[in-house]
Amino acid sequence: MKTLLNSLILACTLTLVTVSASLAKTNPDKRPASVATYKTGIYTSTAGKLHINLDKETTGAVDIKLKNINGKVLYTQHLTRKEKTARLSLDMDQLPDGAYQLEISNGVDTTTQTVTLGSQQPSTPNRLVVLN
Repeated sequence: MKTLLNSLILACTLTLVTVSASLAKTNPDKRPASVATYKTGIYTSTAGKLHINLDKETTGAVDIKLKNINGKVLYTQHLTRKEKTARLSLDMDQLPDGAYQLEISNGVDTTTQTVTLGSQQPSTPNRLVVLN
């Protein structure tokens, strides 16, 4: 009788553990299952270009956006899940002076860099030499 009772308790316990494990939330933070990790290198050149180098895993997509101060998207690039690298060169010469936001996002985490454009004003000579 004890053996039968112990077997019945063990069977009920295993059933309860199995049912509760199958009903448990596998993703409680609602985070996408396939999020790409990425590394970036961002630098400027004297030719007025913004260079963006991005290496990522093939586990998800990544979006690259350049926005002006008002939030208007000036440039966008979507890297699909299968793409591993992006080598971009953005010509910034035609944009007016001001602050811009470069956003790189994998859908969960967003990296934001501020890009500031400013033109040097021509300077007037400090001394004037006149010949008569």
